[in-house]
Amino acid sequence: MLTLSTLHLINLYFNIGRCVFDIEAGTEDSHLAPEVVKPWWREIIETILWAIILAVLIRTFVVQAFWIPSGSMLPGLQIGDRVLVAKFWNWFAAPTRGTIYVFRFPEDRSRDFIKRIIAVPGDVVDIRSGIVYINGYPVDEPYVENRDQYTLRPSILYPTVPFTVPPGYFFTLGDNRPNSQDSRFWGHVPAQNIHGPAFFRYWPLSRIGVPR
Repeated sequence: MLTLSTLHLINLYFNIGRCVFDIEAGTEDSHLAPEVVKPWWREIIETILWAIILAVLIRTFVVQAFWIPSGSMLPGLQIGDRVLVAKFWNWFAAPTRGTIYVFRFPEDRSRDFIKRIIAVPGDVVDIRSGIVYINGYPVDEPYVENRDQYTLRPSILYPTVPFTVPPGYFFTLGDNRPNSQDSRFWGHVPAQNIHGPAFFRYWPLSRIGVPR
């Protein structure tokens, strides 16, 4: 049977335990570092820097906007049109015939050209009286409205005609054939020069959509 003295000792024990716990908790809280609040100007600078980094990454590896400076792709793309180019596309698929691509000009990599891929590695190319032949067959080109009478003849660029597109290169032409400087005059486009396909025209609003 518990006596009053025993109960008093038990009560004292638990009270001491609670006091020790409160002291330790208070000591622990006292060691917590105070919350640091950044100055407003620092948050603005960090936000701007991250926005710039993100924009550079998107422009370099994902999507980039280009404007059309010449009439070499008329009538599909007109002077002043603005298009978006999928720079990531080459990670998943190689360029295909008939697709509009933007690439670095082989003779001056600081300049960007936009042309249509006409032939891919391994294709045999010939051009006679303005008609393009790939692997011996004439190419149906509904996008060409202004055709010339150009005939491909043996030259320094193409010693033999017809010729075969070498591995890692592409043969390109502008849709406005009489007014296009393209692979007929400066040769093939290396695969590493290709930015990606022009998949969307966003300006002008009257012609917004997928370039054909």
